[in-house]
Amino acid sequence: MIILFTVAIAPSLALFSYLYLRKEISSEPSRALFQAFVYGAVMTFPILFIQHVFEQEHVLTNEFLQNTLFTGALEEFFKWLVLLVFLYNNFEFDDAYDGILFGASVSLGFATVENILFLLTFGLDTAFIRALLPVSSHALFGVVMGYYFGRSKFASGDRRQRYLTLAFIFPFLLHVTYNAILEIHDLWLYLMIPFMLFLWWFGLTRVKYAHVFAVRQMRRRMR
Repeated sequence: MIILFTVAIAPSLALFSYLYLRKEISSEPSRALFQAFVYGAVMTFPILFIQHVFEQEHVLTNEFLQNTLFTGALEEFFKWLVLLVFLYNNFEFDDAYDGILFGASVSLGFATVENILFLLTFGLDTAFIRALLPVSSHALFGVVMGYYFGRSKFASGDRRQRYLTLAFIFPFLLHVTYNAILEIHDLWLYLMIPFMLFLWWFGLTRVKYAHVFAVRQMRRRMR
């Protein structure tokens, strides 16, 4: 059991450690990051409950739409809502890169609990592929969402609302694409490899942009 929990948590810890250590400016919002992770972990259960109800009540008769659009929208909306309600106005959210950390924390909280439940059900045989795909993809969806939250936090006027909207739209589209590829049973692996390469590139460029933007913010404050 201890080995299973360790294997389930390790990918999230490794990904978050990279993002955390990547930030080389100002103080780290450690308490808020822990809260973000807990929020993400807790929201797993209402999401699973809603998915179960929709499945049992046959609210969506099209299985493809349920597994792609509905699942992607539900999970990304809950992440977006948690960031907006609990973290957007947190006093520790004091530079654009913090959005990356908050977004990744919420997503990895969700991915960690989901991974534990999955490995408890199906065993350790799936641990490696889950680390490569679901856990890392959730982390990168969170990075993208957090990037736009960070830009919104320090934008003004109409751009603030525009960035908040993009904070939901881009992760939703990426998540739906990921889900849709998994539904293509015969070709999913051939499509998933280029998609994951793109997702890593897209996510890590947001990390870079957020870092550059945060450095500029710090320099302006020091003038």
